[in-house]
Amino acid sequence: MRGGRVAVVGGSIAGCAFASAAVRAGADEVSVLERTRGRLADRGVGLCVHDDRAAELAAAGALPAGIAAHPLARRRWLVRDDAAGPAGRVFWEQPFPFHSYHWGLLWRGLREATPRSVLYRQGAAVAGVADAPCAPDASDTSGTAGGHAEVRLADGTVEAYDLVVGADGYRSVVREAVCPDHLPQYAGYVCWRGNLDAARLPAAGAGDWPSDTVATVCWPGGSCVVYRIPGPDGLRVNWVLYATPPQAGRLPYDDPTSFPPGRVTEQLTAHLDEILDRRFPPYWARVLGLTEPRDVHVQPLYDLATDRITAGRLLLAGDAASVVRPHNTSGAAKALQDAAAFEAAWRAAGSWAELLSAYRDSRGAAGRELVALARRLGRAQVERTPAWAAMDGPAARAWWQAQLGGAPDIGGRAMTP
Repeated sequence: MRGGRVAVVGGSIAGCAFASAAVRAGADEVSVLERTRGRLADRGVGLCVHDDRAAELAAAGALPAGIAAHPLARRRWLVRDDAAGPAGRVFWEQPFPFHSYHWGLLWRGLREATPRSVLYRQGAAVAGVADAPCAPDASDTSGTAGGHAEVRLADGTVEAYDLVVGADGYRSVVREAVCPDHLPQYAGYVCWRGNLDAARLPAAGAGDWPSDTVATVCWPGGSCVVYRIPGPDGLRVNWVLYATPPQAGRLPYDDPTSFPPGRVTEQLTAHLDEILDRRFPPYWARVLGLTEPRDVHVQPLYDLATDRITAGRLLLAGDAASVVRPHNTSGAAKALQDAAAFEAAWRAAGSWAELLSAYRDSRGAAGRELVALARRLGRAQVERTPAWAAMDGPAARAWWQAQLGGAPDIGGRAMTP
């Protein structure tokens, strides 16, 4: 099947990947509808991709070569122990075969790799989408007959496409049309995110922290991961701290979106300071304390496992298809895997119906598995934390395997057995 008009709602990582996949698979026209008018705000956020997933995605053409990545090899779990020194006590070290990325640099690489034929329309805010079936034309052999989808823009314009891809994140407009009864649910806790120039680390004092190592600081009721990422001007330190907000799990505000840098409330800032002072080894408290307020934001955590990822000529991708808590370290890999599976399904399909069916069979269960795993990890690392201080290597390893529940690792599964 070749030809057809495709709209990709959302121009972020998933959107760029799907636009490229659609062109490679044979679409006549691909439009990306991105609501923002300027550069997408990345806030310097870091992310990781498992080495096996990266190799698989590169081979499939979904992960372009040349994007800056920092190699990671191991993860140290540690607790505050004043007798062990200012950096705390490491109670377990595990392999961590990942590379870290800077969100903005990864997005830029995917955007630059998007074929020139793609019409990337910034400021095209989508207000709604609808599947619009019509009577099939028996004389049409291109696979494009039998229906279409309509996109309604914020200015009232309605546009028709053969396929609409929802790559518009956890508050997806396209998801509202595919499964209107599915809404992301608040997990009961939030994460503070921050990043800083790694050149500032000496100001935190002496600390045994190799460049290829992820540190996970643990305390009753929370945990924090700290690792280096590539940045536009050299290495940066990225950290994500998970904990219940000060109002006993209730959101301390009405808007379910995150607090961007510069708008974090005094209450949330004070709560973070208290955690660093009471729970963190002094060295790691000083590391996080080096972060400028403009580089800190707070994100409430949600998740959602959808029963459907397609409906008519509508298809969901990335976070629009399944909202996964970040504990999995699988978000970017999952979005790129979705795009690779979409391209493979298109190449093998003889009609739009076959394409959508093959994509649904390939990626529906994968998203639900990731959501379930992230929920287990969230319970174990935030909601029902173990007695970290009493753990040693064997106990921690057994605890970890119990949370994986049969999954080979975090970072997502291989696309093919």
